[in-house]
Amino acid sequence: MDDKTPSFDLTDIKTTIFKQEQPQVWCCWLGWCCWPSWCCWLGWCCCKRQVTYRIPALIYISENKTYLAFAEKRNKPSDTDADKLVMRRGLWEDDKNTIEWDSGHQVLSSACLPNHRSMNPCPVYERESKTLFLFFICVPDGVSEISQINAKKNQARLCYVTSQDTGKNWSVITELKDVIREKEKNWATFAVGPGHGIQTKDGRLIIPACVYYFVEPHDPTSHAVTFYSDDKGHTWQVGKHMDGESNECQMAEITDKSDNSLLYCNARSSSGYRVEALSTSSGETFEKLFTVQKLIETGKGCQGSVMYIPSHALLLYSHPTNKNERKNLGIYVNKSPFDANQWNCKGTINNGPSGYSDLAECENT
Repeated sequence: MDDKTPSFDLTDIKTTIFKQEQPQVWCCWLGWCCWPSWCCWLGWCCCKRQVTYRIPALIYISENKTYLAFAEKRNKPSDTDADKLVMRRGLWEDDKNTIEWDSGHQVLSSACLPNHRSMNPCPVYERESKTLFLFFICVPDGVSEISQINAKKNQARLCYVTSQDTGKNWSVITELKDVIREKEKNWATFAVGPGHGIQTKDGRLIIPACVYYFVEPHDPTSHAVTFYSDDKGHTWQVGKHMDGESNECQMAEITDKSDNSLLYCNARSSSGYRVEALSTSSGETFEKLFTVQKLIETGKGCQGSVMYIPSHALLLYSHPTNKNERKNLGIYVNKSPFDANQWNCKGTINNGPSGYSDLAECENT
């Protein structure tokens, strides 16, 4: 690597954040890995019956050096067995150069609707008002994603809770019915994240999402999209979904050589490779999707995480490296974010079963 590029030691400490509640048959793992400049929150599960924790999200709030890790608590591993969202807090310790995690996790009891399951945690922090938003979807108990797609009838509900004290206390739930009311007529279903949202330099809050869009008589197809706010989260809008098939996504604000900001999107795809797109309107619309031959998809696809390091003009990306199974979570680096041919895998941070992940900055970035 050149002098601009930070070094990555991919053999550093891993910490288990959430694990099986019945440890005599322990096969679910949501863990934490931390290196200079960045941290990764990852998970996998292979059990058949027990309570599991899946779908990680991670955010770092620099003002009080706090990390918040979120996940779905599920009664079984399947999507339809999701239940509540949970959170665990960690504090950066300068003297140890590491994170000290609380001894237990917190169930987010206000982040739910009656007879619904809460899914896909997606946190974003509004800097000026010091408000933490946690977005998620609520889906009626027993209703699967595929049943909504087949029926062409969305039943997911767009919700969030907020905290003014870095996750110690949470507001009552807010549902954004009006934001999706007209759009969802052509949505078979939708989801936010999972993983972190971002706030751009100019203050826009962005929640990555995907929708299953359809126009009769055609079948629904998944497309990445944004929910965004320009007034510190008081009101929200939905952008125009991307052209071309794309699914779960994450976004990062990157800058060109003239220091102009663009919004970068990296999305799951059924093509066998990841897809990328850029936006010059901070997510209201996106340019044409293109396939990234250097970033393979896993099996039928898997969520991945992206993060931009401005001080080094680097994009980071985490995703399983095995093309057939969700195994061997890798870290990829792009030193030229506008050139998809510059992606390179720097190594694996978890060998064996791996799935969804989320990246966040470290205190000493």
